[in-house]
Amino acid sequence: MTDVQDQAARKEPSAREAAGAHARSGSKHVGKPLRRREDEALLTGAGRYADDLPVPPGTLVAHVLRSPHPHALIRGIDVAAALDLPGVSAVITGEDIAKLSDPFLVAVKEPIPQWSLAVERVRYVGEPVALIVASDRYVAEDAAELVEIDYEPLPVVIDPLEAVGPDAILVHEAVGSNELSRRDFVYGDPDAAFASADRIVKLDVEFPRHSYTPMECFVVVAEYRRAEQSYDVLANFQGPFSAHPVMARALRIPGSKLRLRTPPDSGGSFGIKLSVFPFIVLMGLAARIVGRPVKWVEDRLEHLLAASTGPNRITKVEAAVMNDGRIAGLRLDQLEDYGAYLRAPMPGPLYRMHGALTGAYDIRNLAVANRIVLTNKAPAALNRGFGGPQIYLALERIVQRIAVELGMDPLDVMRRNLIPAGSFPYRTAAGALYDSGDYPQAIEIATGDGRLEDLRRRRDEARAQGRLYGIGYAAVVEPGMSNMGYLSTLLPLAARERSGPKNGAVSMATVNIDPLGAVSVTADTPAQGQGHITVLSQIVADQLGLSPDEITVNLEIDTQKDQWSIASGNYSCRFSPGTAVAAHLAAQKIRDKLARIGAKQLNVLPEDVVLSGGKVRSRSNPDNALAFGRVAGTAHWSPIMLPEGVEPGLRETAVWSPPELEPPTSGDGINTSLTYGFVFDMCGIEVDPMTFQVRVDRYVSMHDAGALLNPLIAEGQIHGAFVQGIATALYEEFIYDEGGGFQTGTFADYVIPTVCEVPPLEIIHMESPSPFTPLGAKGLGEGNCMSVPVCIANAVADALGVTDVRLPATPRRIHDMLTRDEPEAGAGDAR
Repeated sequence: MTDVQDQAARKEPSAREAAGAHARSGSKHVGKPLRRREDEALLTGAGRYADDLPVPPGTLVAHVLRSPHPHALIRGIDVAAALDLPGVSAVITGEDIAKLSDPFLVAVKEPIPQWSLAVERVRYVGEPVALIVASDRYVAEDAAELVEIDYEPLPVVIDPLEAVGPDAILVHEAVGSNELSRRDFVYGDPDAAFASADRIVKLDVEFPRHSYTPMECFVVVAEYRRAEQSYDVLANFQGPFSAHPVMARALRIPGSKLRLRTPPDSGGSFGIKLSVFPFIVLMGLAARIVGRPVKWVEDRLEHLLAASTGPNRITKVEAAVMNDGRIAGLRLDQLEDYGAYLRAPMPGPLYRMHGALTGAYDIRNLAVANRIVLTNKAPAALNRGFGGPQIYLALERIVQRIAVELGMDPLDVMRRNLIPAGSFPYRTAAGALYDSGDYPQAIEIATGDGRLEDLRRRRDEARAQGRLYGIGYAAVVEPGMSNMGYLSTLLPLAARERSGPKNGAVSMATVNIDPLGAVSVTADTPAQGQGHITVLSQIVADQLGLSPDEITVNLEIDTQKDQWSIASGNYSCRFSPGTAVAAHLAAQKIRDKLARIGAKQLNVLPEDVVLSGGKVRSRSNPDNALAFGRVAGTAHWSPIMLPEGVEPGLRETAVWSPPELEPPTSGDGINTSLTYGFVFDMCGIEVDPMTFQVRVDRYVSMHDAGALLNPLIAEGQIHGAFVQGIATALYEEFIYDEGGGFQTGTFADYVIPTVCEVPPLEIIHMESPSPFTPLGAKGLGEGNCMSVPVCIANAVADALGVTDVRLPATPRRIHDMLTRDEPEAGAGDAR
C-alpha cells in the first residue's frame, strides 16, 4: 500500500470495515464474557492430554541419553552392555540416524547440520546423543547408564560478545565464524537525523535467556507403517506447521507420508512446543528401526536442560534527540544468541517485530543491524512474546534515558513522540501497517481517574521517608497474525528475487451440520489452553442463531485429513485476527446456504430469511418459521427439495488470507503482522535496601486490542502474560557458567513466581476495531510479556537512579546496582 493509499484508507471506511462493523453490531454472543467451556474438564482432571491417550498394542518406551559436555568430540559409543539388558530393544546413535535421515533445514545457507541425535560432536549440555528403546521407562533409564561414550572435551564459548570476537572458539568450524548472518537496514535518512540532533543518547541493553515453562512437557507417540513407508505420529506440537515440511524432508519422505496428529488438550506451550519437532523425527525413526510403535515423554529435568528457550539479545541503541524530547532517528545493533543450532523457523524472534521496530512512536529515520550468533548453549526458539520483549526492552529503556538526560518527565517524552491520533492506517519507517488506534487517548485514560497522581503521591511520600521508590512506564505495539514472509527479510533482495516472493498467512476453519442439525467446528489451531473452543462456539452460534453450547468444537489436527497450511498452529496471536475470522466466514457460508434452503420452504426470498432462536424464520413475518434441524436435515434427507443450484450436504470450509500481508519491498520494508494492538503500562515499585528485593506496589495496564471477542477470556490472557512478564523482570533466567555448565536445571534454581509473588493487576480496556478483519479483533495474549519487563526495569532505574538495569532484577543484581553506580538526581537516598 502506497502513502497515497494509506491516506485514502484513513478518509473513509473500506467495504470490509463496514461489513465488519455490521457483523459486530448484530452479535448476540460475540463480545460477551462467557465462561470457558473447556474449564470443567480441565479443572476436574478430565482433560485428555497426549500422555493420557491410548497407544497401539506393543508400544515401546524411549529414553534420551544426553551429553554432559557443552562441546566435545564423540570418539566412540559402546552400546553392547545396554543391549544385553533384558527388555532393551535398541540403542540408537547419531550414526544410525544419519543413515536414515537428512539434517534439518535452516534459514541461512551455512554448514550447520543438525540431526535428531548428535553426529560426531556435541555442542551443548543436554544435546541428545543416543536413544534407548525398551519395554518400559525403568529399563530404558537403567540401560542408559550402561552406554559408554568416549568424549573428547573441547573449549567452549558462552558469551555472545566473545563469540563474535576475532579469536573466538567456533561452534561450527565449517562456517568459519559464530556470526551466522548480519543484515544492515536503513530506513529514511538516519545519518542526517544524527548529524542534526541536539543530543545523542546511547544505551546497551541485555535481554536474558529464559523460558515460560509449560506444565506439560513434550510427548511423542510414533508408529512406522512399513507397508506404506509412512509415519503416524501423535505429538503435543503447537505449530507453526511450516515445521511439517522440515520434518518430512528430514525423514526423506513426501509430506503426505507424515501423518501428524495433535491431542485434544495440551498443558500450555508459550511457544516451547514448537521444539518438539526434532523428537517427532527421532521417535519416527526409532519406530522404523525397532518395527514397533515408540512413545517418549520428556521429564522436567530434560525440559529445563534442553527443550528450548527464548534467545538472549544484546542491543546497542542510539537515539538522535532534539532538546524538546523529539526522537529524530534511531540506530539499533541487535546481537541475538540462538545457542548451538539455528532451528526452523529461527531466527524468527529477530525478524518478527522488524516492521514495528519503532514501536508506538512516529520515528521516520532508522538504521538497524541484525546479527545472529551461535554459542555452546541449548538452541533457542519460540517463547511467548516472540521478539517483542527484546525490542521493547531496548526501545522503552532508551526513552527513559532520554527523559533523564534532558531532565524531562518520561511521560512527556513518550507523548512527544507518539503516533498522532487520526494517523491510522499508519505505515512505519520499516514497513509495518498499523491498522487502528489512538495512542494518546489510551495513555490519557490510563493515567486518568487519579491513577497517575496516586503513583506520584506514593513515590513522593516514600522518598520523603528515605525509601527507594520508582515509577516506570512502557508503551508497546502488540502484533497479531504474523506475515509468513517476514523471515525472508533475512535474505538480501537478490536472494529473495531468486527464491520468489514469500508472504501472507492462511487461516482455515470448517463448519459442518449433520443430518439431525447438530453443528460441529474444526479449525487450524491446536488447543493450548487459551479458550479457543469457547470463542469459536460464540462466533458460529451468532451466525446460525443458536446457543454456543449447541456448537461442538474439535481442535485436534490430523494433517492427513484436516485443513491446514504452513501458517497453521497456535502462536503469535494469530487466533483472533486469523482462525476466528475463518470460522466466522465458514459460518456465514453455512448461514447463507441455510437461508436459500429455508426460503424455498417458507415461500419467501432468501434475503428475508433470518436464523435466530434455533429457528429459520421470515424476517418480515417471524411466525413463519421452521426448526433449524428440520431445514438443515433437508440437505441430507431430501436433496430433491433443495433450491436449484444448491448442493446436498452442509459442510463449508473458509480460507482467510488478508491482502495486507505483502512480501518485503525492494527497500526491505515489511508489514510483519496483520493487526497491531496497543498496551500502555505504568507501575510503582519499591526496593528494600536490606534484602534488595523489588516489590511491585501498584501496576496499571491499558489494552487496546480492537473488538474483544470474549472479555473474560481476554482478561485471563492478559493476566497470564502479566505473570510471565513479572517472571522475566524479577525471577527467571537460564544461567550457564563459563565452562558451559547449566546452572538452573531445577525449579529450585530456575525460580518461577507463584501466586504469592504476583502483585494485583489493574486492567483498563479501550476498543479500536481493526479495519482489516471482519470481526475487528486483534491479538492480545502477548502484550504484557513485552511491556512488563521494561516497565519494571524503568521503575527500578527511577528508584535507584542508575543507567544500566539488568534483568531479571534479582536481589543480587539490585545489590550490584546499589554498590556500583552513583545515584542520579531525583533518586531515593536510603542507601
